[in-house]
Amino acid sequence: MSEAQALFTVLQQSADPAAVAAIEHHVQAAPDRELGRINVLDFAARYGLDEERAIGAFLHGARLGLFEMSWNILCPGCGGVLDSNATLKSVRRDEYACALCAAGYEPTLDEMVEVAFTVSPRVRHIEAHDPDTLPFPEYVRQIFWSSGLELPADDAYERLLEEIVLDMVELPPGEKAILSLQLPAQSCIVFDPVTHATQFIDVHGDATRERQSVTMVFNKLQAPTGRVEMRPGPLRLVLENRSDLRVLPAVWIAGQALHELLGKRKRFLTAKRLLTNQTFRDIYRTDALDVDQRLKITSLTFLFTDLKGSTDLYERVGDLVAYDLVRAHFRALHEVVASEAGAIVKTIGDAVMATFATPDRAIAAALKMRDAMRALNTEGEHEDLLLKIGVHEGPCLAVMLNDRLDYFGQTVNIAARVQGLAVSRSIFATKSVVTNKETAQLLGAAGLTPAPQQASLRGIVEELTVYEIP
Repeated sequence: MSEAQALFTVLQQSADPAAVAAIEHHVQAAPDRELGRINVLDFAARYGLDEERAIGAFLHGARLGLFEMSWNILCPGCGGVLDSNATLKSVRRDEYACALCAAGYEPTLDEMVEVAFTVSPRVRHIEAHDPDTLPFPEYVRQIFWSSGLELPADDAYERLLEEIVLDMVELPPGEKAILSLQLPAQSCIVFDPVTHATQFIDVHGDATRERQSVTMVFNKLQAPTGRVEMRPGPLRLVLENRSDLRVLPAVWIAGQALHELLGKRKRFLTAKRLLTNQTFRDIYRTDALDVDQRLKITSLTFLFTDLKGSTDLYERVGDLVAYDLVRAHFRALHEVVASEAGAIVKTIGDAVMATFATPDRAIAAALKMRDAMRALNTEGEHEDLLLKIGVHEGPCLAVMLNDRLDYFGQTVNIAARVQGLAVSRSIFATKSVVTNKETAQLLGAAGLTPAPQQASLRGIVEELTVYEIP
């Protein structure tokens, strides 16, 4: 048995068998370009897998050494990879600049950090393991652009590049090249996907026969962005590579075809979604962030629960029975949270704090939790377990507290306070949660109408509109 086969055998014991079988087939049969920066959500759709089970299988596979996991900072404008990191701990800058878009972005974990998986060289060697050997079309496809960009397949991709790339050259370290070309009557961009050096050429006016010149120097330490105005006509482009890397400068026509390409996006696994995945929290419990990191999330949904009258419960039924009931309640909540693609952050006494990527998943989990408590009470022929539930959504910081991934901010405080309003089996949620389109559809399908009310929350200056879901 080969090392790869042995690893897949181990993976079968810890992950969904259907997902593992699909991954093993993919590793064996897929072309090289499909094994670098694998988009797990794409992969799940292609093989008809549950997304959460596919994510779990890739996470276990990365832990075993079948895959290398990368956390890639993306440009929201062009979909390019601005920086690639082996761990989230390396994401430390306050701002990332995209030379191609001439814009800077503050990193957030929502849509700016892509999590992708590349097959390990110990399992199968692919072209992307040696990016300096990739030809220009494949370097751009496999290394520069993220898995969230919807690129045409095979021949259609090559034809598109021929349409939008006027000329290009492969330039080894220390080399110099001169390109002679005709500028069209539309603006162009000289862009190198390796160093990200960019030169914008704004083309205006009548055509000229006089030769125009532009010089670009590539330096690994910086990615300069410049802008010049020229007229349609002959261009002498001088390119000098002073870096220690091979560069791939090309003249891109900044026309409709390029804009349409950059506008075609697809879903990908974001850092936010992965942080709300229970398998990730279980496997990478202490490896997610450094203690001094503070990473922003623009929208995360928090669900807090607490058992009403748990102290009285111990008094009524005794320590042993109460302990078993509370344990059963924790197991039920854990299963529900995982079923709705959430993760339990921590438990505090009889209380639970959980996170979800979207409000509808949190409300779906809350409804399931309520049903699960009813089932436990029916099974035990008692009404001892009454779960108080509160849900709120908003921005927060991902941090490390007490050696585990946690969250900090006013959103967390409000979510905890909202849970404190519950005194019955009703679920309390804030306006941003119940007005979410998917949440509204979910509640409508269940025949539930949230009732609004004004509430004063401890530590919160202004009154808040909260909704009671009966």
